[in-house]
Amino acid sequence: MSKGALEDAKLYYALAVNTRRVDFDDLCDEIAETCTLTSADIKAVLDRVIWAMVSHLKNSELVQFGDLGNFRISVGSTGSATPEEFSASMLRKPKVVFHPGKRLQEMRDVAKFARYTVDKDDGAEGGGV
Repeated sequence: MSKGALEDAKLYYALAVNTRRVDFDDLCDEIAETCTLTSADIKAVLDRVIWAMVSHLKNSELVQFGDLGNFRISVGSTGSATPEEFSASMLRKPKVVFHPGKRLQEMRDVAKFARYTVDKDDGAEGGGV
């Protein structure tokens, strides 16, 4: 419940809606149209990029990926009263944390949003962009 909201009040929140999904093959084809590499070349390079990133992240290294941004591993755990009581079973599943680079941050700053309304007769779920 939000501060100042009435009991049983219905609150509405913003929700981003993806207008479509661009799959890996389509993305590689699109990149290939703008350079001298083939789609297969791009797929091969990206496969090796992922392989190298996994290797570095496993070694607790931060991977800086140019204008795309940074990737790093983050891990948490439950607490223990003493160091002796702490065990590996208290660790949570590691997460890959992404911090966007400058170009992605700039895109985020100029994003535009519009109200999206669902016709109640359709019964479809919707959100906003």
